[in-house]
Amino acid sequence: MILKLISIPAFFPKLMRGITLEKVNYEGIANALKHLGLMLRGGFHPDANDEISAATVVLIGNAGTGLWQSFSGPKNSQDPLDDWCREVLQPFAHNLGADILFPFDGPPYYPFISWAKRAEGLSSSPIGPLIHPSYGLWHAYRGALLFSHVLEVPLPLSTNPCESCTDKPCLVTCPVGALGVDGYKVSTCVGHIKTPLGDDCLGQGCRARRVCPVGREYLYAPEQAAFHMAAFAQNH
Repeated sequence: MILKLISIPAFFPKLMRGITLEKVNYEGIANALKHLGLMLRGGFHPDANDEISAATVVLIGNAGTGLWQSFSGPKNSQDPLDDWCREVLQPFAHNLGADILFPFDGPPYYPFISWAKRAEGLSSSPIGPLIHPSYGLWHAYRGALLFSHVLEVPLPLSTNPCESCTDKPCLVTCPVGALGVDGYKVSTCVGHIKTPLGDDCLGQGCRARRVCPVGREYLYAPEQAAFHMAAFAQNH
């Protein structure tokens, strides 16, 4: 796989154009992130029960193929996507006067799933990953901006598309039964994709995820899906 290299100085001024510390707001941040194929994924205001020193937490993520079209990363990196996210989002956060946390920092890891449920109102799908009413299962979270002041953030969503899905094909599609009503059998999944019989899942993405009828227009491109599956196989 060939990864494009984009110089930070080349796009960073464009990324921050029009954003100053006096004009930081949710919409402005979202518009700036579009240049990276990223998006804001809701936010929340921590309370006394949260172990976060911030007045507002705003999540950064992606959906569909947008990130893949912008992504570049170190060729000699073990985790090129994580490294790229850190490389572009740390200076981005600094220029907003914010701190930033990443889901891959740890252990211990920050509770991004809990934050996502709180920020966007999402629910877990029958096979585990969070389901979005528009993006389906084809989305992810890449970072969290922490602001010391209160920012207005959108209200969480309240729709769980799985509740109206009667067939739930995701539970019966896995060729080796690694995903079903009994949960996720990680070792069964990994054992399958590391054999020639698992080439379809390894090269196109998890078959159980691909059969979900929600967010079909946001399916990852084959190269993108293969990248994530290869990383999953490597880490297991």
